[in-house]
Amino acid sequence: MATLYVSPHPDDFRCLLALIAAEFCPSSRPRTLTDDPPVSLNARSRPTLVLGAGEGDSVLSGANAVAWYLANQGKRAGVDTKQQSQVWQWISFADNELTPVSCGVVFPLMGMTGVDKKLQQSSRAELMRVLKVLDRALEPRTFLVGESITLADMAVATAVLLPFKYVLEPSDKKVLTNVTRWFTTCTNQPQFLKVLGKITLCEKMVPVTPKTNAAANPQPAGPAAGPAAGPDSAEGAANGPPKTEAQLKKDAKKREKLEKFQQKKDTEAKKKTLPQTEKKAKPEKKELGVIAYSVPTAAGEKKDVVSPLPDSYSPQYVEAAWYPWWEKQGFFKPEYGRKNISDPNPRGVFMMCIPPPNVTGSLHLGHALTNAIQDSLTRWHRMRGETTLWNPGCDHAGIATQVVVEKKLMRERGMSRHDLGREDFIQEIWKWKNEKGDRIYHQLKKLGSSLDWDRACFTMDPKLSYAVQEAFIRMHDEGVIYRSKRLVNWSCTLNSAISDIEVDKKELTGRTLLPVPGYKEKVEFGVLVSFAYKVDGSDEEVIVATTRIETMLGDSAVAVHPADPRYQHLKGKTVQHPFCDRKMPIVSDDFVDMSFGTGAVKITPAHDHNDYEVGERHNLAFINILDENGLLINVPPPFLGMKRFEARKAVLQALMDRGHFKEIKDNPMVVPVCSRSKDIVEPLLKPQWYVSCAEMGKQAADSVREGRLKIIPDHHLKTWFNWMDNIRDWCISRQLWWGHRIPAYFITVSDPSVKPGEDMDGRYWISGRSEDEAREKAAKRFNVSTDKITLRQDEDVLDTWFSSGIFPFSIFGWPNETQDLNVFYPGTLLETGHDILFFWVARMVMMGLKLTGKLPFKEVYLHAVVRDAHGRKMSKSLGNVIDPLDVITGISLEGLHAMLTESNLDPLEVEKAKQGQTSDYPNGIPECGTDALRFALCAYTGQGRDINLDVNRILGYRHFCNKLWNAVKFAMKTLGDNFVPSEKAQLSGEESVSDRWILSRLSAAVALCDAGFKSYDFPTITTAIYNFWLYELCDVYLESVKPVFSRAEEDSASQSRALVCRQTLYSCLDVGLRLLSPVMPFVSEELYQRLPRRRPQSDPSSICVTSYPEAEEFCWHSDEVDRDMDFVMNVIKTIRSLRADYNLTRTRADCFLQCTDSATVSLVQKYSLQIQTLSYSQAVVPLTDNQPVPGGCAVAIASDRCTVNLMLKGLIDVEKEVAKLMTKKGDLEKQMEKLSEKIAKSDYKEKVPVKVQELDAEKLRQSQTELEKVKEAMDNFRKMM
Repeated sequence: MATLYVSPHPDDFRCLLALIAAEFCPSSRPRTLTDDPPVSLNARSRPTLVLGAGEGDSVLSGANAVAWYLANQGKRAGVDTKQQSQVWQWISFADNELTPVSCGVVFPLMGMTGVDKKLQQSSRAELMRVLKVLDRALEPRTFLVGESITLADMAVATAVLLPFKYVLEPSDKKVLTNVTRWFTTCTNQPQFLKVLGKITLCEKMVPVTPKTNAAANPQPAGPAAGPAAGPDSAEGAANGPPKTEAQLKKDAKKREKLEKFQQKKDTEAKKKTLPQTEKKAKPEKKELGVIAYSVPTAAGEKKDVVSPLPDSYSPQYVEAAWYPWWEKQGFFKPEYGRKNISDPNPRGVFMMCIPPPNVTGSLHLGHALTNAIQDSLTRWHRMRGETTLWNPGCDHAGIATQVVVEKKLMRERGMSRHDLGREDFIQEIWKWKNEKGDRIYHQLKKLGSSLDWDRACFTMDPKLSYAVQEAFIRMHDEGVIYRSKRLVNWSCTLNSAISDIEVDKKELTGRTLLPVPGYKEKVEFGVLVSFAYKVDGSDEEVIVATTRIETMLGDSAVAVHPADPRYQHLKGKTVQHPFCDRKMPIVSDDFVDMSFGTGAVKITPAHDHNDYEVGERHNLAFINILDENGLLINVPPPFLGMKRFEARKAVLQALMDRGHFKEIKDNPMVVPVCSRSKDIVEPLLKPQWYVSCAEMGKQAADSVREGRLKIIPDHHLKTWFNWMDNIRDWCISRQLWWGHRIPAYFITVSDPSVKPGEDMDGRYWISGRSEDEAREKAAKRFNVSTDKITLRQDEDVLDTWFSSGIFPFSIFGWPNETQDLNVFYPGTLLETGHDILFFWVARMVMMGLKLTGKLPFKEVYLHAVVRDAHGRKMSKSLGNVIDPLDVITGISLEGLHAMLTESNLDPLEVEKAKQGQTSDYPNGIPECGTDALRFALCAYTGQGRDINLDVNRILGYRHFCNKLWNAVKFAMKTLGDNFVPSEKAQLSGEESVSDRWILSRLSAAVALCDAGFKSYDFPTITTAIYNFWLYELCDVYLESVKPVFSRAEEDSASQSRALVCRQTLYSCLDVGLRLLSPVMPFVSEELYQRLPRRRPQSDPSSICVTSYPEAEEFCWHSDEVDRDMDFVMNVIKTIRSLRADYNLTRTRADCFLQCTDSATVSLVQKYSLQIQTLSYSQAVVPLTDNQPVPGGCAVAIASDRCTVNLMLKGLIDVEKEVAKLMTKKGDLEKQMEKLSEKIAKSDYKEKVPVKVQELDAEKLRQSQTELEKVKEAMDNFRKMM
C-alpha cells in the first residue's frame, strides 16, 4: 500500500491538495501519516508519496507531482490529451498567479510574516485582479475543465482556500459571483468535505488565531493532515534558520497582541450568545411566541384537553398529537361509523383521488394549494355524513426519478446507469424510493390531509403495474395501441422521447446565446438564415430561410403555394442540393404562406412537424440526419459525425464559401427546451408505440357537451373542446429504464414459410401478460408451433401519463371486480390545476371510457396556478419554490439558501436563486402554522386565475388564529365551568337584540359556507368565516354583551338574560368552529375539544366527524335585524370617530343622538345598551328633532336620520371646532352649487339617465340636510364661546 506523508498544519493547502486528490481514487487510496518522511527517502518536502518499497523512482515529492499521480489514478486528470493540457494550464495558473498573491495577503494575518500594510494592500488588489480573471473564465462553466471535477478544480480551489477563509469579505464575494459559486460547489463535494470539513467563509478580514496543531488534536478524516501554506509553507517558517533575540521579542509581542485580540473576540462572542437565542424567537416575540405541547402522549393517543390553554396561540402546540389520533381512530376511512361500505348511504358517496405527486423531491406551495382545497372539500363531505374517501398515491415519475438517481450515482460513485446495468440500476432506484419517497407523505400529513393511508398506492406497485399491463394488452389487441415511426420530442441528453408537458417553450425576441448541455460555448438562437438553392438545368435560384440551418442537410424538397405567380414556371422542376448529388422537387402546397419571406419553404420531413405532414402528402424522402446523441448521420463529409450545433456553424460557413448564403437577421422565435435536462428538444423520427385518440377524444368531448361530465369553471370548456376536437395520437414510448416496461414482444419465426418481419410491421409485434402467453399468441398468429417462435421484449417503458391515466380505477384493483371498485368507481370529483387539463384529466376521461365504459368522475374542478408575489411561475432556478413545511414551521434566510445548495439545481443557477430569496425573504419566513397556510391558500383561490402568493400575507392569518384563540378563551371563561348547553340549537324567544343579531349573522355565515362549498367558491367561504369571527363575534357581540355578564348576579332577570346570552354564545362557538373545521382542522379541533357537548353520550368524539352546519337547521337570518344593526354600527363608528378626533381615549362622554323621526328614536332606545357599550359613552340619550341639544357638544352626522352630539363642554377648544365646521360648511355649499348647476342645465332631463337623476336628487337632499346640521352645530358651539 502507498503511504502519503503530509504536514500536520491545518492550513497547509499544498498537502490539502494531495489529500483531496487521494479521496478521488477510493480503490487505491494511500494511508496518510503526518510524520516527516524517513531521511533515507531523500524527500525534499511534504507532501511525499511513497509507492511500494520506497526505493529509487517509487518516491514522489511535491504537491503537483503527488496530486497528478493520485488524480490520474482516480481518472480526474483529463479524459484526453486536450483536457490534460488544460488541467496543467490551470495548475500553472494556481502556482504562478494565485498562490503568490494569496500568501502575500494571508501570511501576515496568520503571523507567519511581518505586517507591511502597503504590501498587503497591493497584494490584496492583485489577488482581486487574478480572481476576476478566474471569474470571467468560470462564467459559462460549472467546472474548469469538462463537465466534472478534475485536478484543475482541486489545485485552484486549494490555492484560493485561505483567501476564502480569511480574506474575502461578503462584498468581495458579491463581485466574484462565479468564483464563489464554483468554490462552494467544489468544497461541498463529498471528497472535499472529507478532507476540509465544512468551511466557514470569511465575514471580516482580521488577524487569524493560531490553530491548534492537528497532530495533537487529530480529526477523523483529512484535515488532520492538513496541508502546507504556500511556497514557503508554515512548516518552512517553523523549520527555518534560528531567530535573533530581537525577532523573538517581536514574535512574543505579536503573540501577546493576538491573545488579547482573541480574548476580546471571545468576550464579544459570549455576550452575543445569550441574546441571540431570544432573537431567534422572531421580532414579534409577544405575538409569535413558540409554545410547545409537552404533555407525554403516545402516538395515536388522544391529546390532553384538560390542561389550561396556553395564553396565546402557537402552531407548535395546537398541531401536536392530533393527526396520529385522527388516523388511529379511523376518521379518514370511509368505513368509519358504518358496518359495510357497500350499504346504501342516503347522504351519498364522495370519492376523490389525489393527483399523484412525483416520488422525486418534495411538495411546493402549488401542491399545498391542491391539498388545501381537496382536504377542505373532503372534510366538508365527511362532516355532511357521506361515505367519504380521499385516496392517496404517488407517481413513479419516470424521467424525473431516473435523472435524480443518475445524478446521485455519478456524484457519489462516479458511475453511470450503463456501468451498473438495467436490473441493478432499477434496484438502485427502488432503494432511493424506499429511503426518500415517504417525504411527500410526511408533508401531506403535516398539511392535515385527511387521506385514507391504508389505501395509499404507488404507480409501480404490483397491483397498479398489473392494471397498466392489462390496459396496454387490451388496447393493443383491439388495435387502439399501434406501432409507428413518427416525429417525437427527443432529448439528446436523456436519450429519450419526452411528452409535451416536459417541453418548456422559451420565447426569444431575437439573437440569443443559450447554454446547451454538452457544449462549452453558448449556442446562437433567434436568427433567420436565408440561402439559395440552384434550380436544376437553369441559372435561376430559389431563396429559402430557416432558423435551424443545420437541418438543410436533411432537406428533400422546396414548397411553394400553388397560387403563387412567382413560381408557376417552376412547377415540376427540381433544385440541386449544394453538398451532395440530391435533386429535390419543387412541390405546391397550401400550407405555404405566400406573404412570408420569399414564399418558398425548405422541407425537412424528418426533423420538423409541419414538414413531416408535407412529406406525407407529397411522398417525399424522409432523411434522418441526427442520431440519438445529437450527432450527424446520413450526411456528406465534413459534416458526418459532427455535433448538431457545431454543424450549425460549419454548414453556414460552407454555404458562404460556395456562394449560396444570402443574409442572416434577428428573428423572434420559440425554442423548445427539455424541462428535465435543459437540452434543446429535437423533432426526431423514431419507431414508437402510439394510442389512437380520435374516437376516444370524440367520446370525451361529447361527455362534456351532453352534460354527463361537468368542468368548473366553464371558461376552460373552450380549451377542452379545442384539444379534444383536434386531438393527435399519443406517443406512449419512453427510452428509459425506470417505469412500466412495455409488455410487447417482437416476433422472429424460425420457419422458411414466414418471411422475416420489420420493426414497423405491427403484425410482428405481440403483447402478453407473460412471455409464454405472448409466444402462444404469436404461434397462433403465424400458424406454427411455439418452439419456432423467438421473442424480444421491447426495451422501452410506458409514458408516466399512461399509468396516471388509469389511476382512478387501477387503485381499486381493476381489472378485478373488487368491493372498492364497485363502491367508489366512478368517483365524484377530480380536483387539480388547470395546467394539466389535457395531460392528465383528458387522458383519464378517455381511458376510463375506453377500459371501463364509465366516466372516471362526474365533475372536474380546476383551481388556479400558484405564482410568486411577482407573478412568476414557481421555479427552482428563480429560488421561489417554497416548501410548505418551511411556511408552517418558519425558516431563516440561511436555511432557504442551504436548501438550494442541497438541491439538484445546476450550481450556475444557485447564486441567482439565492439573490431571489434574499430579495423576497430578507428575514426568512416566519412560523405561520398549517391552519394559516391552508386558510390563506383557500382565500387566494380565484376560479381560473393565477395566484400571486405573497408568503408574508399568510402571517396575517396566523394573527387571525390568535384572535380566534383569545376569543374562545374569553368565551369559555364567560360560560363558566358549570355551563350546560341546551340539547338543540334553537331560539328561546328571550334573546336580546344583540343575540338576535349575532344569530342572524351566524345563519348568514352558514348559508354562505354551504353555497361556497357547493360551488367551489373558496374565497366566499373564507371571507364568511373570517368576517363572522373577527368583525361580528369578536369586535361586536363579545364586546356588547360584557355588561350582561358583569351584571349577571344582580337579580333574577339579569341571571336569565345572562343564561340566554351564554346559550347564544355557545351556539356561536360550536357552529363557528364547525364552519371553520374543513379549512383549519387543527385549531378548530383544539378549541372544539374544550367546549362542553350538547349530547355528551352520543356526540362524535372529534369535530372532523361532527355534522357540518346546514342552512336548513340554522335559519335565523333576519334582513330587518341586520339592517337595524347596520344603522346602529354606523352610529357607533361616528361616535368613535368623534372621540378619536378629540382624543377622548379614557374619558366617557354623554352622547345625544338627534333623530329625524320617532321610528329612529325607538331604534336608538332599543339598542342604547349596545351603543353605550361599543362607543364607550357615559349615557346615550335619543332626542327628537324638536328637542333641544344641550350646548357644548361636538357634532357629526351618522346618517340623514341621525346626528351625533358628543358632550365636550370643558374638554375641547371651541374656536377650533367652529373653524372645522366652517370648512365643512364651505365644502358642502360648493358641492351643492355644483350639483344644482348640473341639474339646472336645459338638456339635463333629456340626456341624463333617470337613475342618475334620482341619485343626484338624493345627494342634493342629503347635502342640504347635512348643511343644516352643520349650521346648527356652529350655533351650538358659538353659544359655548
